[in-house]
Amino acid sequence: MVVSRRGASARAPRVSFESTTSARILVGDCSAEMAQIPAASVDLIFADPPYNLQLQGDLKRPDDSRVDAVDDDWDKFSSFAAYDEFTRAWLTACRRVMKPHATLWVIGSYHNIFRVGTHIQDLGFWILNDIVWRKSNPMPNFRGRRFTNAHETLIWAARQATNKDYTFNYEALKSGNDDVQMRSDWLIPLCTGEERLKGRDGKKLHPTQKPEALLARIILAASRPDDLVLDPFCGTGTTGAVARRLRRRFIGIERDADYAAAAEKRIAAAEPLPEPALASFMTAREAPRVPFSALIERGLVSPGVNLFDAKRRHRALVRADGALALGEAVGSIHRIGALAQGLEACNGWTFWYIETPQGLTVIDALRAQVRSEMAEAAE
Repeated sequence: MVVSRRGASARAPRVSFESTTSARILVGDCSAEMAQIPAASVDLIFADPPYNLQLQGDLKRPDDSRVDAVDDDWDKFSSFAAYDEFTRAWLTACRRVMKPHATLWVIGSYHNIFRVGTHIQDLGFWILNDIVWRKSNPMPNFRGRRFTNAHETLIWAARQATNKDYTFNYEALKSGNDDVQMRSDWLIPLCTGEERLKGRDGKKLHPTQKPEALLARIILAASRPDDLVLDPFCGTGTTGAVARRLRRRFIGIERDADYAAAAEKRIAAAEPLPEPALASFMTAREAPRVPFSALIERGLVSPGVNLFDAKRRHRALVRADGALALGEAVGSIHRIGALAQGLEACNGWTFWYIETPQGLTVIDALRAQVRSEMAEAAE
């Protein structure tokens, strides 16, 4: 899938970047600050908005000690209606700055994610997945009156239903997951230890700092190097630090000046990874087409030799024109592979093998060799 790289009109000024490691923090209200960002300029948005926890007084443990909960003013709203108005405003601002094929990630808890999801759909976004972030080390339920709240939910949405070419690095994620499809439940621990930012008093600087591993998975899944990532609720800069490390450009918005200052310092200290470690994963769809006849033309396969399946149960003769012969039947590597197995279809590249001094070699390895030579010639 190919990410759209269409920018904004020349009349929409303001925020610009010069390199893959550029980052900027805007201090102020997220909806107002997003108005300063050019329309259709952002590739990926991660939003961690206030959860509107509606806490009624202090949370206490059974020993009557106070739980360090989220009781900051930025998480307090006068009513559900006020929260809904706030949510629609920032989501509308997000949609304006997104490229046509950009995607949006929003994280929340049971307190707010269902209300946010309603507005996402009402505003025309198209939900692609909901992701369950399972915390391997959740805070316990001290009173024993409810289940331990051990997860949060992320909504992943495209800007609109008609845009199918959003970035999803499916093959790369699958390769990093032992060749198994990445699931929608992610087991990742809470942010702890040295990663947790502390104030001068030794207490955590921000009450809801997200783990870098969570943001890394999101950014690696849904963007590419040099893409522009936006976090409208930047906090202490987790998204920005990870984006810089992964060589994405970044805009963060944070209304608290102290948090913004901590974010700037943290992002500046992040070291971008070497470019080879972030090279785009070429999918089968993006790879240059190589016909089987090209292997014959390059001398990698000789006419008259036989191809075999992995267990040598089937044998087909290679013709000079690039077709295979199996008895009286003649056809492509795919058609003859399917015929040999009695199937409707077959990927001949992975079904057929050729005899080499090292033993049987799948012909897809020869195709990969041709593609490598083509890539070198193009440089």
